[in-house]
Amino acid sequence: MLFLLLLRPVYDVDVFWRLPLGELSLAQGGPVRYEPFAASHLGEPMTSLYWLGHMVYSLAWKAGGWPAVRALDALALVSGFWVIGAAVRRAGAPVAAVLVALGIGFMAAMPCASLRPQSFAALGLGVALAVLRLNPTPARGLAVLAVTFVLWQNLHPSVGVAAIVFAAAAAVGWFRRVTKHRPERPWLTTGGAALAGLAVFATPDGVGILPLTAYNAQVSTRFGVNEWLPAWDPSNYPASLTFGVGALAAGWLIARNWRRVDLEEAAPAAVLFVLTLAAHRFALFWGIAIVPVLARCLTPESAGATGPTGRQWVTCVTGALLMFAVVGLAGLVRPTWFYEALPLEGVNRLRATGVRGVIYCHHLYGGPVIGAGYPDWVVAFDGRYYLYRPEEWDFYLATIRGEVAVEEIERRYHPVAFFLRPGADAGLIRRLEGDPHWQRVYEDRVSCAFVRAPRAE
Repeated sequence: MLFLLLLRPVYDVDVFWRLPLGELSLAQGGPVRYEPFAASHLGEPMTSLYWLGHMVYSLAWKAGGWPAVRALDALALVSGFWVIGAAVRRAGAPVAAVLVALGIGFMAAMPCASLRPQSFAALGLGVALAVLRLNPTPARGLAVLAVTFVLWQNLHPSVGVAAIVFAAAAAVGWFRRVTKHRPERPWLTTGGAALAGLAVFATPDGVGILPLTAYNAQVSTRFGVNEWLPAWDPSNYPASLTFGVGALAAGWLIARNWRRVDLEEAAPAAVLFVLTLAAHRFALFWGIAIVPVLARCLTPESAGATGPTGRQWVTCVTGALLMFAVVGLAGLVRPTWFYEALPLEGVNRLRATGVRGVIYCHHLYGGPVIGAGYPDWVVAFDGRYYLYRPEEWDFYLATIRGEVAVEEIERRYHPVAFFLRPGADAGLIRRLEGDPHWQRVYEDRVSCAFVRAPRAE
């Protein structure tokens, strides 16, 4: 699993602004309070979304550059699977059952895995579900969950997922209690749901995080960001195929072993399955939640908990050595590489012109521009959908369609360069081509750059 993740290219454009923002956070000793990158919002109070995740990434960057960042991200994501896998193994599942469950879950989640703080959320969910599977006393379990949820929300603001799945498990638990099928009250899941709900607000943004995340989802959907669209949307092909195959395999195993299914344990996976149908991004979480369900289906009823052994330290040391070996081998087989659609060559060519100031760029290219040029460069737009007001996005979309005069863009943003995406920004590119005040200095199939033309003597 770790090896496969480390073979991936870097393709998420937002990581390029996350790293410098994390560096600013490290320098300040906490979340950046005022906007540093967006030209139209410079110095304004800014949200603290992902602030801890950005700092952790930047620490890895300082320690070892891209290889360290990629290794950290991959370890965080696969650890979400490993933790729940270890929990079901500890609870008595055979090794083969654990491996099959992990394989199906990981297959479904793999297309949603990219280099971004959502990997920390995967780890958080894995830890939370492991607590449920091990069923400690409510006091001990809730203490672990409280810490997990607060860290999760500050690393990646998605702990609301835990609130939903714990609430679903609690609802099933109380129903079973009322119908005399459960001897004890489900305080662990009930308390976990409450803690996760409270943890949503346990960030510097407080209650303001709710409208912020809702607006981000709204704008993301407007721009057709595929992870926010249903699993069957054409933009999610072929990624959704692996989820579909995983879901079919899981359904077949559950149907064959339905008597072994624990309804409280299955409730999180069922809820996340429905959420994945609505927005494909939840496939990552479903892949983790289905592991304990499938492991139980494949475990004979006579199997008992394995319990700790005196050789645990040997297992831990061996696992750590294997982990380092896998990271090293992956680095040799496939060193850090970047997805060919990233406009990195264009950014470097623009950088070579020596311009300094506002870059009016395709919004998805804001990250690479910030990463390569800040503080000499700031951007008119970038991929932080939650940052820009609806009227700003309306103006942006009108400009790339060619409906706004270049002079009006200059009046609003005073750009020193345009860095655009052929095809998507064709209207604006045509306007710049016909404007004698701007000249093209670079073009390839993924990007083109314009700077001001020399003034005629």
